[in-house]
Amino acid sequence: MKGISSKFKRKKVLITGGLGFIGSNLARRLVCLGADVLLVDSLTPEYGGNLFNVYGIENNVKLNISDVRDSHSMRYLVQKKDYLFNLAGQTSHMDSMQDPYTDLEINCKSQLSILEACRNYNPKIKVIFASTRQIYGRPKYLPVDEEHLLRPVDVNGINKMAGEWYHILYNNAYGIRSCALRLTNTIGPRMRVKDARQTFLGIWIKCLVENKPLEVWDGHQARDFTYVDDVVDAFLMSALNEDANGQAFNLGGDCFISLKDLAELLVKINGRGKYVLKNFPSDRKRIDIGDYYANYGKIKMTLGWQPRISLESGLKNTLEYYRKNLRFYL
Repeated sequence: MKGISSKFKRKKVLITGGLGFIGSNLARRLVCLGADVLLVDSLTPEYGGNLFNVYGIENNVKLNISDVRDSHSMRYLVQKKDYLFNLAGQTSHMDSMQDPYTDLEINCKSQLSILEACRNYNPKIKVIFASTRQIYGRPKYLPVDEEHLLRPVDVNGINKMAGEWYHILYNNAYGIRSCALRLTNTIGPRMRVKDARQTFLGIWIKCLVENKPLEVWDGHQARDFTYVDDVVDAFLMSALNEDANGQAFNLGGDCFISLKDLAELLVKINGRGKYVLKNFPSDRKRIDIGDYYANYGKIKMTLGWQPRISLESGLKNTLEYYRKNLRFYL
């Protein structure tokens, strides 16, 4: 990206959730930009961290196997850092309903502890928080902009909303420069594919590579998707631009698509495969948000960000990656 190539050189960067999907892709970009990168990840099996995600750059990053719930570790790790990309989190909506206390610990209480560590030990740090479109709940109108009411439909959404607002509060009350990116469905290499804890699309990719049919529930829901390289762009631009401080921004894709049409597109790109339509499972239907796609006009106007990678190109890149590397993600 224009204007970014030299600004992270020799900067000290901490990425929580650094062995996860977005964190590892962000780490790769920062290594290329000459940053001094420290990854923090608990490697908890359910949460997406994978050592293979840093294959090829493992000698260019530092790694601390630690949990963001460990406030003593975080007090030490935030010190002398220029930037904190705060991506550690519990992402499964179903897990949050079955084990709400763990979700509360990771997505809410730990976020407050991290910000307290910054306030007390490194108040000059810049923090970018990975939030989620799930905090909007079932949209009243489309596309959803940042003025939409926040009405989460599950425990995960409530805790992520609280985590986001802690970041905004600490920006406004204590001057800890912070902002939040409300991510929609992120796709790309290094996403979790062995189950649906991160995104349903991971399971679809796995099924296609293994030549198994996709399960499409209902199929009428509309979604938008952001390719991971575009998401990384947004994190870096937010880090460098002081106009982002105290703000929450939607990210989005270049289009929206029904899940049935998405399955057809994936099968077409893959060159083989099939899908089967099924009724939505009742336990998931209760927390499904229906149609969702974002208005990302605010971040476009404020930071100049917009998606560059088309949905079709992003799906092609993702499929190609897992045809080569699926064994490392099962």
